[in-house]
Amino acid sequence: MIQWGGEVVNFGSHGHHTTTQMGSGHFPKQGFGKASYIRHIEILDEFSNSRTPKDLNTIADQNSCYDISTNIDDDFLYYGGPGRNKNCP
Repeated sequence: MIQWGGEVVNFGSHGHHTTTQMGSGHFPKQGFGKASYIRHIEILDEFSNSRTPKDLNTIADQNSCYDISTNIDDDFLYYGGPGRNKNCP
């Protein structure tokens, strides 16, 4: 198993989610040119051979604030979000 991720600290000040952005501040669904991305992800196996990860699972704890999506066909992993917004109070 290989894991990587991002984190935004949220103290919930005044009962609201933080306005801190992740990545560019755009949601993954906005795609190339807006959303932040990682491209050409590769891992090294025990023999130092480069491999493309398979069977990726993504988790976003608060996907109305930040989200993640994969498009392995295009070799992109899009992520990010604005933080507090009308759907993430």
